[in-house]
Amino acid sequence: MRHLIIGAAVAATVVTGATAQEVTLGRFFGACEDAGTDTKASVGEACIIQSIINAADAELDGISITTLPTDWGNYYDQIKASYAGGTPPDVHVMHRHRIPEFAGLGALADISGDLAAAGIDPADWSENALAAVSFDGGIYGIPMDFHANLWHVNMDLMEAAGLVENGAPVLPSSPEELREHAQMVKDATGQNYLAADFAQFPIGVRLVLALMWQQNANIFDGDTATLDNAAAANAVTSITQLFDADLANPQLNYADSQQAFLNGEAAILVNGTWVVDFYSAEAAKPEVGLDDYYVADFPTLFDSGATWADSHMWAIPASVQADQEKYMAALRVLAFINDHNVDWARTGHMAVRKSVIASDEYTSLPHRDEYTGTAAIARDTPPSERYGAIQDVLNRELQAIWLTGKPVDVALSDAEAEVQDLLDR
Repeated sequence: MRHLIIGAAVAATVVTGATAQEVTLGRFFGACEDAGTDTKASVGEACIIQSIINAADAELDGISITTLPTDWGNYYDQIKASYAGGTPPDVHVMHRHRIPEFAGLGALADISGDLAAAGIDPADWSENALAAVSFDGGIYGIPMDFHANLWHVNMDLMEAAGLVENGAPVLPSSPEELREHAQMVKDATGQNYLAADFAQFPIGVRLVLALMWQQNANIFDGDTATLDNAAAANAVTSITQLFDADLANPQLNYADSQQAFLNGEAAILVNGTWVVDFYSAEAAKPEVGLDDYYVADFPTLFDSGATWADSHMWAIPASVQADQEKYMAALRVLAFINDHNVDWARTGHMAVRKSVIASDEYTSLPHRDEYTGTAAIARDTPPSERYGAIQDVLNRELQAIWLTGKPVDVALSDAEAEVQDLLDR
């Protein structure tokens, strides 16, 4: 009965043109003050998502949306603080790996029974997308994408090093070949082979995770931490060998690593799908050092292909369901975002709707055909309510290895002990 009442409330709001229902929306992705409402013209994550939100604000009758942008690095601390204070946004973005933590505490609304009333068809979501927003038999959000780590390639530097064949970059197939290719780039161009954020956000963690998964290993198995082992050491050493040979810089943060790549100072940048559209636009500018830009699947250095991946989704706090008009207004906002899945995919992210994935508009997006293998090798850690804390431990210990010289075996042993403590709680 509750769902029938909700559907009637939505119809009444649209027909009567009642006073606008304010919906607060919490997000990261960066700031964009001049996004406008044209969802086809904006460039980069921040402006593309804000243009979709602005369009929703303009087009949804009876709804006014207030955006609450937050820095990515502090986002979950602020969201948790807002929940603790009883003032979470009416709608907010989150990652799939955070669902066990939030839904497990009862903080998120199970929206499975209200999707049809809001005009959302979960049957159009891919199987993985549905799984991404599902927890304990319920649906706790609207999936927006799959995003993954890619290898962003400066083809001019690779060409100079003899690492281009048939118009595509030649990527390494082993840790030894990784070192060999890196030296070739250095010898030919004087530039580093690989850049990534090793000193700030957990991009380095994601690199190590991918290389562990390629060895059929993981950082925990059920309630048991599995970090102090040969697979983890192999993964870490594959990266530190580049630092030791001055073929990569471990002190670069996110902004610096990105700038080094755009300046033409690195042949490869390890970063996500979210920057493909932005880098394409930058490479077209004559003043930018990156000219010939290519996107590649994460290479397989060990036994089987794997790259870190996650999913962005939009959730509604469980407390919002107490106000049925606000709740359905929030769901209508999510439906609008779901309807614009192809516009969000312009960032470089992989779409989640079957109808979008099959469309010419999606398949013709720039560089899309260069990383078609990513979906098949996308991996993540097992679901855990302690994911955030586990990631923080790994980031700290890995940075201790490449920034302070902490021995690999000691760092992995310490990390395993801390992760085990988290899993035991």
